[in-house]
Amino acid sequence: METRTETPPQQRPGPTDGGSQAPPHAAETDVPKASRRRPPLWLLVVGAIVVIAILIWGVRFLSYALSHQSTDDARVDADTVTVTSKIQERVSQILVDTNQPVRKGQVIIRLDDTDERAALEQAQAALAAQQAQARAAQENVALTRADVAAQSQQGSGGVNAAQAAVQNAAAQARAAQQQAAASQAAIAQAQAQLRAAQSEVPAARAALQRATADYNRYAALVRTGDIARQQLDAQRAALAQAQSQYTGALDQVTAAQTAVAQAQARYTSAIASANAAQAGIGAQQGQLQTAQGKLTESDNPYRVSASQAQASAASAQAGSLRAQLKTAQDRLGYTVIRSPIDGVVGAKDVEIGASVAPGQSLMAIVPVTGTYITANYKETQLGNVRVGQPVDISVDAYKGVAFHGHVAAVAPASQNTFSLVPAQNATGNFVKVTQRIPVRILVDDPPPDKPLRVGMSVETSIKVK
Repeated sequence: METRTETPPQQRPGPTDGGSQAPPHAAETDVPKASRRRPPLWLLVVGAIVVIAILIWGVRFLSYALSHQSTDDARVDADTVTVTSKIQERVSQILVDTNQPVRKGQVIIRLDDTDERAALEQAQAALAAQQAQARAAQENVALTRADVAAQSQQGSGGVNAAQAAVQNAAAQARAAQQQAAASQAAIAQAQAQLRAAQSEVPAARAALQRATADYNRYAALVRTGDIARQQLDAQRAALAQAQSQYTGALDQVTAAQTAVAQAQARYTSAIASANAAQAGIGAQQGQLQTAQGKLTESDNPYRVSASQAQASAASAQAGSLRAQLKTAQDRLGYTVIRSPIDGVVGAKDVEIGASVAPGQSLMAIVPVTGTYITANYKETQLGNVRVGQPVDISVDAYKGVAFHGHVAAVAPASQNTFSLVPAQNATGNFVKVTQRIPVRILVDDPPPDKPLRVGMSVETSIKVK
């Protein structure tokens, strides 16, 4: 309760106041103002705590907002596999159902294989028949070759004899050529000896001339009595020796010339023998050609070639039928459709008895591993986004559970680029719209009890700073 203070009634001024009257609010200034009650202390404390909490939360929120780029346009994705058929056939069995886990290689659908088994048996029978024909043709080739070999055996003997004669003549020719080469080497040696002997003649002639001059000079001195006759006898002996050396040098030249002539004669004889042996080779080769002609005449190659051609054609036909057999085996194998991956059947679009066409979607299998998050960020948010940056993930299905991941890839183009009707900005009716670019995010160690299913809505925050 507020305390109220009553003010005394104003007294009217008497005649002694000089006839002046105080203003009506003059008395109110003298009255003290009502005192105000202060709020309780606990309320002040609570208010201070709330303000501090708001400041702390605001700073943290602002710091997180400045260092992260967030979006709620994100979902869980996976590389879903669509199971199709390779042949046109009727569905006989469906061994799995929607939401059923499957293993890689597990049989999930069987098609009616009656026609495929009949085609396979037909291909096997045709191949067996053609292989028998190919073996018969090959045996005929061997028989024909044996007949031709027997007929040509007689001609082979003549050819062998002629070849031996040719080899003998060739050996004789080689021996004659070797003798000619040896004679030619002997000529070169004799010519070298002749040149050596001829080179000694000038020195012997000069020595003889010098000895003759010395003898004549000494003889003149003896006649004048300037020297004794014994010295003249020594010069006479030197002259005789020089004469003998000169004569010996001339004899050596003559002998060397004779040796050269003899070597040339032997070389000429060896060349004649080699020519005769070479002529013998030609004669023997003529006889060999005659024998080979007789052998060719008896050995007709066209018979073997014709048989071999027939065998090759039969083998080629067998190869074609073998390829047809492989095609039939493959078609029979296509009647059994197996799961290409480990996963869960997400959607089944076929029923027993339905006729399926090649490439028709039969069911979709969602992989059990390898899920990722596709977050569509505005282009204005991707300036600092890089591969490998950490990401905070919040899944709508699991409130309060924090998931963590990292940026795996950034799409090379916006979503609008791959649309069926992309924007045509060149028409002039351009309206700038902020584009969204998909960012692939991989979840790091997701909790096993919190599976991420394809299509779940999530919110992502990439730490860019």
